[in-house]
Amino acid sequence: MNAPTSPQHLAPHVAQREVPAALIAALQSRFGVNCSTAQVIREQHGRDESAFTTVPPPAAVVFAESTQDVADAIKLAAQYQVPVIPFGVGSSLEGHLLAVQGGISVDVGRMNKVLSINAEDLTVTVQPGVTRKQLNDEIKSTGLFFPIDPGADASIGGMSATRASGTNAVRYGTMRENVLALEVVTASGEVIRTGTRAKKSSAGYDLTRLFVGSEGTLGVMTEITVRLYPLPEAVSAAICSFPSIEAAVHATISIIQMGVPIARVELIDTNTVRMVNAYAKLGLAESPMLLMEFHGSPNGVKEQAETVQEIATDLGGQSFEWATTPEERTRLWTARHNAYFAALQSKPGCRAISTDTCVPISRLADCLLDSVAEADASGIPYFLVGHVGDGNFHFGYLIDPNIPTERETAEDLNHKLVSRALSLGGTCTGEHGIGLHKMDFLVTETGAGAVDMMRTIKRALDPHNIMNPGKIFSM
Repeated sequence: MNAPTSPQHLAPHVAQREVPAALIAALQSRFGVNCSTAQVIREQHGRDESAFTTVPPPAAVVFAESTQDVADAIKLAAQYQVPVIPFGVGSSLEGHLLAVQGGISVDVGRMNKVLSINAEDLTVTVQPGVTRKQLNDEIKSTGLFFPIDPGADASIGGMSATRASGTNAVRYGTMRENVLALEVVTASGEVIRTGTRAKKSSAGYDLTRLFVGSEGTLGVMTEITVRLYPLPEAVSAAICSFPSIEAAVHATISIIQMGVPIARVELIDTNTVRMVNAYAKLGLAESPMLLMEFHGSPNGVKEQAETVQEIATDLGGQSFEWATTPEERTRLWTARHNAYFAALQSKPGCRAISTDTCVPISRLADCLLDSVAEADASGIPYFLVGHVGDGNFHFGYLIDPNIPTERETAEDLNHKLVSRALSLGGTCTGEHGIGLHKMDFLVTETGAGAVDMMRTIKRALDPHNIMNPGKIFSM
């Protein structure tokens, strides 16, 4: 496998397509003040949370407010064969929204309405700019909630495009299982619908699954119907410290293999606990930690928690701390979700090279422990968090972006980690997506024939390669 192209060297090797002045004029005529060519707006839409820093921004930004707006923007871009890059809130980590071949950005953030709540059917239909927190705020009076929680307050459109998951995936699945239907604007500007609100269907090709995870390379989602779930009668959270990462991982494996229906189980290593304590002024024990949550009836939650505590104790777990009130649970989960920002603050001016792999649960210890040893030996500061209940974990290597050797070391660590995950029957990405950073790994994971099939689909649906080109695979 060839090592991935280092981010700072990517942009000079990618040809930028010309964006004709006639297209900019046509967009400004159609959208007025909702089409901006201001440098600051373009730069805002030309970066995300990835470590890519040298890709030029898009030539213009269109702020769409309706499906018709998206369709008209794409039709104009298609007329000139100019790339279109969808933009939600900019929280992606693998360079998904960067204009690597130039083009225009279509910002769907203003398309943020909850269109219909069907509580009896446990579904809701939203526009793509609705964020997960906004959605849960708007449906809380129904006694239902949307469980997919990637940490960042990402948009539902972006989460669907990257097939996101997060902390609740061990119980509720990922966006793949929870998106039922879509409205999509294709590369020609046509509006199509896929799927229905019915729980199942055998009608033709599963186009919904095709678009979920396509990272904006096949079309722009303008309506999304997702599953909802009843709010659990009882919720309890707990943290437990362990003498080693190995003990924490083996506790997780035992919990899952025993069939305990745990809702969340997150691993935080000692480095990350230390960073979170400093950032959030907490007093957590500075050792590897599992952060867990249980959903169900009061008796069911109690039984789950007791079983988990027994398993953890047998493996050296200690300092159990329970949280049953919403305020206590929020405190614990805020600490987990702030891990990324706590890590960045621990080394002012740094950037994080983020990793994301997922392996079969039985191989989690093998993959994780070897990767920790490599990271420790490198001397690069890092943080480690993991949705370990489904074998998914993340390293964040903290580098000085002005020191090339640090970036090279971090990329080498990432390369070794992903290669190890693939050798153990895992995937190069459990939830972040391919974007720019993992294009080489996709070929290794799926094989050249499978990637060629993806290219064939891409050419059929987007013959001029205008939908977020340069992502997932090269054409």
